[in-house]
Amino acid sequence: MAADTTPASAPHDERTDLLAALATARAAPSGRRATLSDEQAGERPTVSALCLGGLIKHVASMEESWMRFAVEGRSAMNFDLPEGVTWADLAAGTARAVPQWMIDHQNDFAMQPGETLAGILRRYEEVAAASEKTLASIPDLSATRPLPEAPWNEPGAVRSVRGVVLHLIAETTQHAGHADILREALDGQTST
Repeated sequence: MAADTTPASAPHDERTDLLAALATARAAPSGRRATLSDEQAGERPTVSALCLGGLIKHVASMEESWMRFAVEGRSAMNFDLPEGVTWADLAAGTARAVPQWMIDHQNDFAMQPGETLAGILRRYEEVAAASEKTLASIPDLSATRPLPEAPWNEPGAVRSVRGVVLHLIAETTQHAGHADILREALDGQTST
């Protein structure tokens, strides 16, 4: 009986595997989108407030933010609230002021005046290239950073660089499904 063998090739590299998985995930929300018009990319064809251009902006913004977190830690993600405003106020819709980071996050989900799909896709490519450089510069994927204080993070929780990349793969893949639904509603094109 012959033993299983693996062909001699480049040694296994976890970083390369993670980047390849992230690149595959990125291709889904942005692939074949360039054939849409700017108007189509800004349309909201479902009952949600999502548009395809905004969805791509969101995944690019989140990737950029998480890569900053991988380098800088919690200071890269600011979830400060205006004085006198609590998380409960925000959840109830009774806050007297909304933090700018929350407004910016909401604006990521829509195409703003003057934005084009080509520009959004170009920015996503730039974010992807920067992420690859960032990950290449971090020597230890196991390095951890404390997560910022926010209701969606457990107090005292940390995330490793590896965990950041896995989170980005999961989030990008989830949004790729949303992008497929939006694309199909816009012009009948499916991802297969």
